Amino acid sequence: MRRRLTPVPAFAAAAMAAVLAVATPASAVPADKPRVLSTWTQTSAASYEAWAAARGNRAGWSAYGFDWSTDYCTSSPENPFGFPFRMACARHDFGYRNHRAAGLFPAAKSRLDEAFHADLKRVCAHYSGSRRGSCDSTAWTYYQAVRILGIS
Repeated sequence: MRRRLTPVPAFAAAAMAAVLAVATPASAVPADKPRVLSTWTQTSAASYEAWAAARGNRAGWSAYGFDWSTDYCTSSPENPFGFPFRMACARHDFGYRNHRAAGLFPAAKSRLDEAFHADLKRVCAHYSGSRRGSCDSTAWTYYQAVRILGIS
């Protein structure tokens, strides 16, 4: 048995078109958002620099709906022993918050924590001798804290 399609009245078709034109679909967020998010949360210095540049121009990325909020190093010092870890903590927060919002956090957590450690080690690379050793030890402690205690 063949079904017969009934024509939609003109006013119903116009109303539906108006609703569809006004509605903002989930696809309003650029389709490459997961790729951009991944690019900005890798362990490399280039990834960190790309994130920092975007953070400096957040308005240019507003269509992506990224969460740029941060509490920096939460309850840990942002400059332990004078080592400036604040921005590494900000990028780590960015990674956690945005991967959670995208439903990608469990698969990305270890990479985000490793990127955090890489950022901290880059801070430490500016020191030498015992000061470098102290920075590296502090970076390792911060990394272990987020690796073990970071909420998944």
